Amino acid sequence: MTPPTLDTLSLPVAWIHADGSIAGCNPAFARWLGLSLRRLERLPLDELDAEDGRLAALTARLRDDGDTLRAHRLRLRVPGGAEYFADALLVRDGEGVRLEAMPVEEFPGADPATAMPAALHAALRGLAHEIRNPLAGLRGAAQLLSRRVEDAESRTLVELLQSECARLGTLLDRLVDPAPARPLEPLNIHSVLERVRLLAEAEAGWAVRLQRDYDPSLPEVDGDPDRLVQALWNLVRNALESGAGTVLLRTRIERQVLIGATTHRFALRVEVEDDGRGVPEDLAERIFLPLVSGRAEGSGLGLPLTQQIAREHGGALSYRSRPGRTVFILLLPAASEAAPVEEAPVDAGA
Repeated sequence: MTPPTLDTLSLPVAWIHADGSIAGCNPAFARWLGLSLRRLERLPLDELDAEDGRLAALTARLRDDGDTLRAHRLRLRVPGGAEYFADALLVRDGEGVRLEAMPVEEFPGADPATAMPAALHAALRGLAHEIRNPLAGLRGAAQLLSRRVEDAESRTLVELLQSECARLGTLLDRLVDPAPARPLEPLNIHSVLERVRLLAEAEAGWAVRLQRDYDPSLPEVDGDPDRLVQALWNLVRNALESGAGTVLLRTRIERQVLIGATTHRFALRVEVEDDGRGVPEDLAERIFLPLVSGRAEGSGLGLPLTQQIAREHGGALSYRSRPGRTVFILLLPAASEAAPVEEAPVDAGA
């Protein structure tokens, strides 16, 4: 029986009985899966689970009343029909478990973790040789400018240009002659985001409003700063190219987060939200594949590379999108499971 207060919620919620069946759900859960409430009630859990018992295994881990667990990219299937994806919150509630599903749109086929990097590397390696000559020209121009500018704002922009040329050169070297990944180091994710913000301001100027909503209590994350700048810049640049008028950078802490097969006590949630056109419906299931782009001039390499960088850091990338609101979500395990400092989130302003 669904509590009356949840009937009007747009968030899909279901209750899992102790015997492993659906005890009930709200109308939003039924609409999401395209089934009737009557059809869902008493439906065995394994008929909804598209991951060979993952959902049952997760519910079994919740033993005490009030225990919670977050699951990234939970995959459900409708009997005889389509598959659906959600970031989920599982809560032990008496003898049963409450499932709160936050639907996401993500590549629903086989996990591309093994096949995608090879195709991505081949495509990027071909581009690397074409980029070296114009990059050398940019380096030279930046060096000449550094000798001529005097005001602080211009010096900041020239330094940004020089550092980005150096970062791009390092990226090209990795593509042409891959070397072992650099050891990850503890870093403040906000320093990465501020660098990305400077890049966005240099490219978009006053055409886009850049906002920040940072949680100052976030612990450090083990990461490669250059790679994380690349990943987040890809997301922000996609937002700029989607016709966004506002881009919001948001950070939060998540607790008991399941990423892949590993549960992390703390994880950082980095969101890039924009009010642009959104992801085209015909590309929603393929946007993380190499060479898939919704723009004629797009390379189709930014999102696959960002997903690969997320995996390199033990994290995950997902998104949800509709015209006027698109949010890309990067989850990263906290460094050494460090606990956050107890401070309230602050709005850092535009």
